[in-house]
Amino acid sequence: MTPLALAMIIFAYLLGSISSAVLICRILRLPDPRKVGSNNPGATNVLRIGGRKAALSVLLCDMLKGTIPVWGGYLLEIDPIMLGIVAIAACLGHMYPLFFHFSGGKGVATALGAIAPIGLDLTGMVIATWIITAFIFRISSLAALVTVLLAPMYTWMIKPQYTLPVAMLCCLIVFRHHQNIRRLFDGTEPKLGSKKFK
Repeated sequence: MTPLALAMIIFAYLLGSISSAVLICRILRLPDPRKVGSNNPGATNVLRIGGRKAALSVLLCDMLKGTIPVWGGYLLEIDPIMLGIVAIAACLGHMYPLFFHFSGGKGVATALGAIAPIGLDLTGMVIATWIITAFIFRISSLAALVTVLLAPMYTWMIKPQYTLPVAMLCCLIVFRHHQNIRRLFDGTEPKLGSKKFK
């Protein structure tokens, strides 16, 4: 590992550790997303407690936490495997933020942002998969899981050299959703628009 790659990994984790949901809720004087709703500081929970504008702001900021370090590493010509580790570091920062007592979100938006520099075509396929799955089943976590399971295949179709890094990133997202997976099998995972969901 080169010093440059190590620096980008540290930068990615620190940037990921900035909790967009918590900060935006503070600015808008909304409840702390870690203490209401699903207790998850992510766009889906902010949608419930603060509406679409707040949720879109969180979504954009969370995506940028993945895009900025990965795009920077790409411009600095870091090899694909290291770029994958940079992306994972950004997501780990979001999931276990240093600045917010290691209590973070699921990392889906940050992962999407990290994948985006690979190409707009891949980004479009990923977003379309989430939207279609969410529209059909009305379950955010299921949409996220289906999307990340298909993302490596999409990557292989478009830029195969990034398939392994994307697969690594997707495995992390699936692991972070272990509680949601259990509720999906139990049939207790709430749907979008319900009074209580995670």
